Amino acid sequence: MQSISLLNQLIDALKCLPGVGNKSAQRMAYQLLDSNRQGAIQLSNILKEAMENIGNCSVCRDYSEQAVCQLCANTRRDASTLCIVESPSDVLAIESTASFHGLFFVLLGQLSPLDGIGPEEIGMSVLANKLSDGVVKEIIVATSSTIEGEATAHYIAQLAHKNDPNIKVTRLAQGVPLGGELGYLDQSTLALSIANRNTLDF
Repeated sequence: MQSISLLNQLIDALKCLPGVGNKSAQRMAYQLLDSNRQGAIQLSNILKEAMENIGNCSVCRDYSEQAVCQLCANTRRDASTLCIVESPSDVLAIESTASFHGLFFVLLGQLSPLDGIGPEEIGMSVLANKLSDGVVKEIIVATSSTIEGEATAHYIAQLAHKNDPNIKVTRLAQGVPLGGELGYLDQSTLALSIANRNTLDF
């Protein structure tokens, strides 16, 4: 069998990036080979190091190089307010608004029984343990406005009430459109959503 050339392997590897098809991967590969080989070498080194050393925080499950991320280790954050998001990119989006000063919990997904994703797969047992210590007084549910996101939000509200009926559960309000993803919203829209959150009924 004829071996696949390095150039074709490079093109195929680039196609793992979101939104990158064959033509885009070809353009990237030729651009790197034509005029930015040093940048490509630096990129490959950083990619390797990142994939080997970036894991998840043992407390909030956000991306972290350490066992406990910088946000969780920051004693100036308000530990009584917990914002629950679906992905690490949502943490970055909310932090960019500079309007939230509590802590986070990252689900790393959302409830989707058809896909085999249940409560355990999105860390509900970890969250339950976190709520049992009595520190958290308010939960801000910042899941996306999709059917799965809404189902996840209501499950979280029920879980919080079961652990402590006095925990206030709120949901992002104005500014988040139906079907919207947090990572695609602008900072002012997210800030407004946080400021005008509503109590979540269950």
